[in-house]
Amino acid sequence: MRVSQEIPLQGVTPVDGWALTSFMLYLLIVVGIGVYAARFSSRGLSEFFIAGRRMNRFVVALSAVASGRSAWLMLGMTGMAFTMGVAAIWAAIGYTTAECLLFLFYAPRIRRFAGAHDCITFPDVLARRFQDDDGRLRLALAAVFSFFLVAYIAAQFVGGGKALATSFNVAPTTGILLTAGIVLAYTVLGGFLAVSLTDAFQGTLMLIALVGLPLIVASDLGGVGAVLTELRSFSPSMLDPLALTAGAAIGFVGIGLGAPGNPHIVIRYISIRDPREFVQAAIVGTTWNVLLAAGAIMIGLVGRAYVPDVSGLPLGDAENLLPFLAQRFLPSVLFGVVVAAIFAAIMSTADSQLLVMASTIVRDVYQQIWRKGEALEEDRLVLLSRLVIAGLVVVAVALGLLADQLIFWLVLFAVAGLGGAIGPASVLAIFWRGATRAGVLAGMAVGTATTIVWFLTPALKAIVYELVPAFILGMAVTIIVSRVTRPPDGVDEMFAVMRGDDQPAAEPAIEYAPPALP
Repeated sequence: MRVSQEIPLQGVTPVDGWALTSFMLYLLIVVGIGVYAARFSSRGLSEFFIAGRRMNRFVVALSAVASGRSAWLMLGMTGMAFTMGVAAIWAAIGYTTAECLLFLFYAPRIRRFAGAHDCITFPDVLARRFQDDDGRLRLALAAVFSFFLVAYIAAQFVGGGKALATSFNVAPTTGILLTAGIVLAYTVLGGFLAVSLTDAFQGTLMLIALVGLPLIVASDLGGVGAVLTELRSFSPSMLDPLALTAGAAIGFVGIGLGAPGNPHIVIRYISIRDPREFVQAAIVGTTWNVLLAAGAIMIGLVGRAYVPDVSGLPLGDAENLLPFLAQRFLPSVLFGVVVAAIFAAIMSTADSQLLVMASTIVRDVYQQIWRKGEALEEDRLVLLSRLVIAGLVVVAVALGLLADQLIFWLVLFAVAGLGGAIGPASVLAIFWRGATRAGVLAGMAVGTATTIVWFLTPALKAIVYELVPAFILGMAVTIIVSRVTRPPDGVDEMFAVMRGDDQPAAEPAIEYAPPALP
């Protein structure tokens, strides 16, 4: 049953107070979490950026999933499924598989190493692993993060602007500013603890919205059978998972290569209180990933059955599908919950990336390079971190207001850049004794350059997603250069720590007994 052409699809219907009330309640909850976490997070950089390495396995799992999905899942992937059908599943297969493997094999090793060497940031880990005494590796990582993560954060703010514009009839510019302001409030207050707790809460909201809404829409359209019949009637390829080119399939699956290079995901592994809990975290995280992806694809399919042409969606944009369907089919209170879930996806990524950028600037550049060897007060470092976060929000908002690309592709470019530049170094540092700092620096340069050149060359971009060649070339160059340069001293001892030969892993000394974290 197709939507009637008499319905004014180009705009959105007025939203009553109940939808706004439920959405505002959500905002109060996340800001409240920030206030709750503020006292603990103000004690020092370790508490502000990794919650003192005391996070519960379930919070780590849900936080890692939520921070990795972003507006890309809620708006971008639902729009992609609307356009191309079930073939969109290949994008989910790639990252779900990669993140499951990271939980099981990569995460325990990096957590043990970080605990033994008091590493607070991802650059901390690589700097310790490759004995980066002069800070060249830290600076290179900071440059890569700055280039790609700021674009990534800007994409989340643009997603927030789209969601508010479609849902509550506000101007997109106003929506971007509101999104940025909300993220800034609780991130500055509560640091990593607030971000992780809100991510776990937000990951649950995302699941409810993505799984519940398509079931309601399908029921209203006459059931799953009626939806499938409608899709077949105008585009049989919508139900064909192989209805895409080999290059497109490889590119979608290759999205998973970006996971080990995304520091906002990796930092979750460093924060868990016990590396032996990663098996349970893998089960929870993988289950969530599968359900979220299935829900996003189902929304795209039922949405296409309801609105056969993209011109029938607000602003003619497939990325507006989710809020459009929610407003059409749900009571006002539940519509507000769905809008909150969209914001949850956006904020769970933006807040994590802001913390990564701030930690890189304050810990890796300011403390470890600029003021290296000086005794710096922890409370002043935390204050500086909060000021840096505020400055980063301003920059990301400015970029977001100028952005003219779709969320899906802007995010994929940032994922490709991080995955191609950082991914090979991240994997080889943890699993290959022969990796060297010179190899890592060379691989980062090649991965970054490949991403940019491939992205800007239409003929190359048409072949395969830029992350795949960037990761492969970055890995190859890292290995080749490492073969002809000298590894750091003490590699055997480092790998013994990663394997857990001295369990339990050493922890840095603390001068207080913080409360147990959820």
